[in-house]
Amino acid sequence: MSPQNRLANETSPYLLQHAHNPVDWYPWGEEAFAKARAEDKPVFLSIGYSACHWCHVMERESFESDDVAAVLNRDFVSIKVDREERPDIDSIYMQAVQMMTGHGGWPMSVFLTPDARPFYAGTYFPPVDRHGMPGFPRVLAHVADAYRTRRADVEEASNEVKNAIATSSQMPRGERTLAQPELTAAAHRFAQSYDPMHGGFGRAPKFPPSMSLEFLMQVAVRTGDAELREIVVNTLTKMARGGMYDQIGGGFHRYSVDERWLVPHFEKMLYDNALLARLYTRAWQWTKEPFFARIANEILGYVQREMTSPDGAFYSTLDADSEGEEGKFYVWTRAEVLSILGEEEGRAFCELYDITEEGNWEEQNILNLVGDPDAHAELAARGKCKLYGVRAQRVWPARDEKILAGWNGWMLAAFSEAAIAFHRYDDVVRRNADFLLTRIDANGRLTRHAKIPGLLEDYSGVAWGLILAYEATFERKYLDAARGLGEQILTRFRDETNGGFFDTPTDHEPLITRPKDLFDNATPSGNSVACDVFLRLALLFGEERYERVATEALEAIAPLAERYPSGFGFLLGVGEWRVGVPKEIALTGESTELRRVIGETYLPHRVLVGGVQSSDLPLMQNRPLDRSLAYICSGYVCKEPTSDPQRLLELLR
Repeated sequence: MSPQNRLANETSPYLLQHAHNPVDWYPWGEEAFAKARAEDKPVFLSIGYSACHWCHVMERESFESDDVAAVLNRDFVSIKVDREERPDIDSIYMQAVQMMTGHGGWPMSVFLTPDARPFYAGTYFPPVDRHGMPGFPRVLAHVADAYRTRRADVEEASNEVKNAIATSSQMPRGERTLAQPELTAAAHRFAQSYDPMHGGFGRAPKFPPSMSLEFLMQVAVRTGDAELREIVVNTLTKMARGGMYDQIGGGFHRYSVDERWLVPHFEKMLYDNALLARLYTRAWQWTKEPFFARIANEILGYVQREMTSPDGAFYSTLDADSEGEEGKFYVWTRAEVLSILGEEEGRAFCELYDITEEGNWEEQNILNLVGDPDAHAELAARGKCKLYGVRAQRVWPARDEKILAGWNGWMLAAFSEAAIAFHRYDDVVRRNADFLLTRIDANGRLTRHAKIPGLLEDYSGVAWGLILAYEATFERKYLDAARGLGEQILTRFRDETNGGFFDTPTDHEPLITRPKDLFDNATPSGNSVACDVFLRLALLFGEERYERVATEALEAIAPLAERYPSGFGFLLGVGEWRVGVPKEIALTGESTELRRVIGETYLPHRVLVGGVQSSDLPLMQNRPLDRSLAYICSGYVCKEPTSDPQRLLELLR
């Protein structure tokens, strides 16, 4: 094994994976840039994450090569960044890659001046020229030569990119308010790319469009649009029946490489499963389709079983690879299944899950549901249990055990909504919420991971999760902590000039620009979640200033979101909240049956308060705490309280 480099002292599993490379890696920090300035060398910045298949490939091909390392160590200062630890850095330099190449992805390879300005960029580079891509050694020679002999060109290019990145986040305030007709039009604009045969949108590869489907669901409920309902229901059904969903262990893989959701890219991300668990929970509340409830609970069961730490926190990812092969952990031959389940039961199971002699992927089988699971419920459950037991004896994919505050907040939100809907998970909610409280210091500052201070994604995500944890448990400490995080966002992240919020706080380390990510991409943007948080806090605490801040941020982004709805799924859903009439619900006494009605009803725009600890909240004032009653208010009007579950259901509709 090679001697350790500077990454050996880091906490990120991704950085530690590179700790024995012959490349003289530095973590992001002043030490690396000081060396680049002192020796007048360009910086090679490599950004990836532990579950990234092509990141592993580039490491094996190039970063473990003594020849490549010799060039990097001689001509460059090399920095390795985990994008999941530092999304602020990733966001800035991903914009540079997209501007320079027209596309982006990971591994990300960016060449910087010693003051961190990007001047050349790409993603994966092979070890030799192939498929129209230059080999990495040739790229290194070209960049080093350009830096030495064409410095004026490098300076000009780096300044242009830096200025373009800085300008992209300076969106002026919107000039009009959000309105329902524009949101409806945005939903129909997005629906134009719907694939009616396979569900989803566009062509391969297909990513799970969780946030956009939630927005379409809300518009379908508001407008009664049957076409939007069909889009949502069909897409959710096809995704969960496909191979992108782990039919044996539960949980979704990252995306489908084909248009029919069969062959996944096998990594599993905490954030995907948080957003999808919440979406399937809400889809069940809306449609009462038992299949959606089953998928929601299977996702959450997978997270409990395989992605939860002993202290109740949630780990980040499962790798795509095991034993050096992508997907090996998840695939089966027909002979394996027949030998485990027996001939008769095995044949029936194979028919149900598309398991054939020739296989459906590289001579093996990715399980996908082609039969009727309800007609064979016992067979499916028994077979899946046996196969899971055998699979558990295989070499597992590596697990990235980073615990990221924002991602935990999103998964806490999913468990909290499921706790209300399915009347379980109370312990999971409390343990994770209590863990997240330990990430907040005495000054109200939040830690993202290890020594990394919280970013907007963390403050908004944890606040969101804690608000919903309060609604699931009525533990007042969660709501008060969420409000404290909201105040931190207002004082340390707010863009006073253009509205909305920066990704980094005012006291963050200097970067080449202060990033402000507006798009809901694989994950919701910090801006979108912050808007949701402030609309909830406004109703829960009766403070108009929270609503004003959220409205200002929404209206700053709304024109762009209406034109490009696929990039703003979460934000548009928050927009539906803002222009709608949210339900404000207060429960008093031992109201188990009333809670059940609320949990089983699709209420995308709702706040819920209850419990003795909440008696000082505006929605609980002057309520008789010793009687089981539900109070429903909306649009500045309150209905007569009721103790009758059927009457409550009528009031909620």
